[in-house]
Formats: sequence, structure tokens, C-alpha cells
Amino acid sequence: MGGRVAAPLQDAVVQGHHRAVRGLELAEALGVHYQTVGYLERGEYSPSLHLAMRIARYFEVPVEVIFSTEPFPRIGQ
Repeated sequence: MGGRVAAPLQDAVVQGHHRAVRGLELAEALGVHYQTVGYLERGEYSPSLHLAMRIARYFEVPVEVIFSTEPFPRIGQ
């Protein structure tokens, strides 16, 4: 059974840590295609460990914030 990624990842990390960022800006910072960020936001793609570590570093959070074995609740609900 694989881990799940926050859906939407960007909302969970950005809102949880008060750093607003656009998808294209995030893609450029992570060195990925902007569509990859879209897949992550919608929960349609689980990042590799290397990408998850880059996401965690970008948002200055532990990598454990990126993965969970259970679905993440939506922020603000």
C-alpha cells in the first residue's frame, strides 16, 4: 500500500504555513513542469521522495507533512 500525498498538496502546505505561491512559481522553484504541480494539487500524482524533499525544503516543513497513509482533510473544513 503506497502513501498518499496531500490533496490538494499546495493548499495543505501553503495555507498551513502562510506562504502564498502560484503553481507556475512553485513549478519553477522545484524544477518540474507546471502540469506536475497541477497533478499534485489534485492528488492525481504522488511525488518521488526526491521531489517530496524539495517540496518540504521549499515550504520549510518536515517531509512528513508531504505524505500520509490516510487522506488529508481539506484546510478550512
